[in-house]
Amino acid sequence: MSTLFISDLHLSPAQPELIQLTVDFLVEQAPNIDQLYILGDLFNTWLGDDIVSDEFEPLVNQLQALHQVGISSYLMVGNRDFMIGKAFTKRCGMTLLTDPTKINLAGHDVLLMHGDSLCIDDVSYQRYRRWSRNRFLQWCFLFLSASYRQGISDKIKQKSREQKQHKTAMIMDVNHDEVSRVMEKYHVQYLLHGHTHRPAIHDLGNSAFRIVLGDWQLTPSFILFDGYQLQLFDQRSPEAASTLRLI
Repeated sequence: MSTLFISDLHLSPAQPELIQLTVDFLVEQAPNIDQLYILGDLFNTWLGDDIVSDEFEPLVNQLQALHQVGISSYLMVGNRDFMIGKAFTKRCGMTLLTDPTKINLAGHDVLLMHGDSLCIDDVSYQRYRRWSRNRFLQWCFLFLSASYRQGISDKIKQKSREQKQHKTAMIMDVNHDEVSRVMEKYHVQYLLHGHTHRPAIHDLGNSAFRIVLGDWQLTPSFILFDGYQLQLFDQRSPEAASTLRLI
């Protein structure tokens, strides 16, 4: 049996075909996996566990089905859906993970992250990240009406789009010194994350590796661990760098 990793699906009620692609993918993978990890940005926007669009019900039902057949599922929030809480994950039969979380794969420690906290060169985003993750502010946000929450979310996303036009690709990628610092802090040789939408397996030297999940476009992007190796399935990833045997 295998462990499946996905992230950055950015599901939205406006794209029911992507929701259905996700459901079909999970149905296809279910017979072959015993664990599922979703590393952030499952949804493009999340305004609170009390507001779940009807369009997401097929996905909720499929996640429940995975739980019912004994597949352990874990969800880490991302920069888009950080308002997901325990009420929603409990409904889906999932466990909510903190960011970062260290897991063990066949005797090897692997650090899981969404990845946005590694992009420290993007100073304005890190400033936004700090205040948006404030528990008191989140508590206050949930007392607002659904329409007011949506308005705030729309304004934030619009401002983000405007700022991205003036940011270089380097600024929005991970900072390599920060990657090294975090891996040393948690004493791991393997770091697995999403967020940057740049799927790849990076050899950092000294038997250390950074594995990056891709976002979902026309086809799924995912990683499977079969007990021996991590394999990245993404049409944008060079074939030579798509498999990593844990050593």
